[in-house]
Amino acid sequence: MDAPAAPNAALPEDREALTAAALIAVDYIAPPEPLAPFVTTLYHFRCDEPVIRDIQPAAIGNLCFFPHGKGEMLFAAGHRDPNHEVGLLTPLSRAAPIVVAGPFHAFGAALTPVGWAALTGLHAGEHRDRLLPAGAVLGPGIDTLGQELLAAYRAGAISGRECALAVGGFIGANLKRVNPRHLDLIAATGQWLAASFNPDVSALAGTAGYSARQVQRLVERYFGLPPRALARKYRALRAAALLSAPQLSLEDEAEIAEAFFDQSHMIREIAHFVGRTPARLGDASTPYLAEMIDARNLRELGG
Repeated sequence: MDAPAAPNAALPEDREALTAAALIAVDYIAPPEPLAPFVTTLYHFRCDEPVIRDIQPAAIGNLCFFPHGKGEMLFAAGHRDPNHEVGLLTPLSRAAPIVVAGPFHAFGAALTPVGWAALTGLHAGEHRDRLLPAGAVLGPGIDTLGQELLAAYRAGAISGRECALAVGGFIGANLKRVNPRHLDLIAATGQWLAASFNPDVSALAGTAGYSARQVQRLVERYFGLPPRALARKYRALRAAALLSAPQLSLEDEAEIAEAFFDQSHMIREIAHFVGRTPARLGDASTPYLAEMIDARNLRELGG
């Protein structure tokens, strides 16, 4: 039976408005080796509270399935999309609040930029900040598989891990060819992002034989943002990942301090892209956040 409609969504502006992480369980499942260039992680999420409020950090694309829970995601432009039972979350340009009438369970796959392109064929920049019905992009096969998995999960006939692996199987069987020169550009962009907190945009010019203008367009096509904005996003995500660690080395602390104009700039940028202030990043009540910004979920950096 469907859960009741979600309450009116509002931006959870302080930690007290968010669901305590002790009530949330997330299992991350390594994709099979052939899928590794296309999927950063498979996952199974559960929270059995009557209302769940959280914030999704600026993310890469996700193929996501929702056997329990009805709600919505609030996006950068101010619009809201419901969590379709078989959904496709497009790359996010900033953190996005989530409000769901629970219990809320989900399983799916986080897609690398190559995986996004090979599976969907969509221009990430033109479609960013949306939660779409997956069948509208991927065709009826994903709806057929999705309904089978959702029914089996609800009946207790299949585990969340098994569902996530089945999603990985669908992805592996439905990948399309990506232009090899574009693949070179995507890999070079990942390496460029990983090399510095503030990489020089001009360093991408000439990559894979493309002009600066072509690089600008292609980076937005595959990553969802043009190079300068993309560098801002990953600077905030990488800084947040370091700041959320139990211990921060003096070298990392100095590198983070150098990456931003001042402390207030760092706070604004991390809040914009991660949905928390730096003071909240190490909060033991937010393991879902810690998992989402863990280094393995930034694996696309460095190719």
